[in-house]
Amino acid sequence: MKKKKDDFLMKAATFIVGLILVFTYIPVRRLYYLILEISDAILTKKLLKSPEDINIKNEIDRIRKIYMSTKAYSGKSRFHYRLDRYYIGHTEQAHSNRVFIFFLFPTFTAFSVFVITPFIMGVYFSMTDWTGLNTGHQNFIGLQNYIGLFRDYQFFYSFVRTATYSIMNILVINIVAFGLALLVTQNTKLRNVYRAGFFLPNLIGGLVLGYIWQFIYNSALTSLGGAWAESVLAAGNNEHAMAALIIVVTWQYAGYIMMIYIAAIQNVPQDLIEASRIDGANAYQRFWNITFPLVAQAFTVSLFLTLVTSFKQFDTVISLTRGGPAAIMPSWITGLFGLSNTLTPVKSLNLIAINIYNEAFVNYNMGIGQAKAVFFFIILLGISLLQVHYSKKREVEL
Repeated sequence: MKKKKDDFLMKAATFIVGLILVFTYIPVRRLYYLILEISDAILTKKLLKSPEDINIKNEIDRIRKIYMSTKAYSGKSRFHYRLDRYYIGHTEQAHSNRVFIFFLFPTFTAFSVFVITPFIMGVYFSMTDWTGLNTGHQNFIGLQNYIGLFRDYQFFYSFVRTATYSIMNILVINIVAFGLALLVTQNTKLRNVYRAGFFLPNLIGGLVLGYIWQFIYNSALTSLGGAWAESVLAAGNNEHAMAALIIVVTWQYAGYIMMIYIAAIQNVPQDLIEASRIDGANAYQRFWNITFPLVAQAFTVSLFLTLVTSFKQFDTVISLTRGGPAAIMPSWITGLFGLSNTLTPVKSLNLIAINIYNEAFVNYNMGIGQAKAVFFFIILLGISLLQVHYSKKREVEL
């Protein structure tokens, strides 16, 4: 265990130092080589008229041979050896790593400026009493905002509703997407048209999508006399509203997930399918014993994407229901938070992303909202890692 820790620290130290030297020492060394090459060219073409000039050129060649030596560091220091071999030396591996770092630098810089830096600032602001109106005068209050989350029954309710919605949404989207993928990978004449048609809703933005389906639920279906459509977004019908949201999101997102399954299904070796047919396997047996195990990797990717998308659902809910319809807090939650014998009104689709938005930008509790966002990030990260780990394990078993 200690050896692994030492190896990790050695690699981390050489990477950090190597990264610094790649942007400091390497450009200076390259500039020095360039000056040598220019001097060599000038002396070769124009100035080789006297023995002194020839001696200067010979000296330049000697210096170049010293600095351009491809011999790697052969001392006893592991740190210097790794630094020379992987970052600043003349080895092929060092050159490849330097090219990789230089190409990565612009993207990593943008990622650091627009993602990492705001995240670090957000963690700091989550430990202050920032309201958005006292910017520059906020006070550091430590973990008080985080402690307050465990007493916020509405945040807990939002988390429960988000988890419930995510589980159902993940199942429905992946089942529908996989079914569509199986359909459009058959030998049908219009399969490319079907693929484009199923994928097309994914191009519609979430806000526009919500307004379109709000019109469908409240006007189009109601005018046709649909009893369920008349009450789907009405107050008190929280389960109907969640089902309506799942239908909308599935209609939008299933086509995108379908493309992932199509790529996986098309990579299934056809000789295995033909061999199973010859052996007398029916369609169900071919699917369960050949197709399904060989597309397990696609399930890992699709489950991860739908999990993250479901937990972060915001724009479609806002435009479709604005977090509603109104409902009553479940009795087990009110009892858990000591609110027994009270009828606490809540919004049934007040998912966790909407709760964070309202806390920060409606109630002007920026610090508390940021604490909720950081807590949400940690929970989502943990759930995503567990899902990927379990799915990868299942891939091996299949």
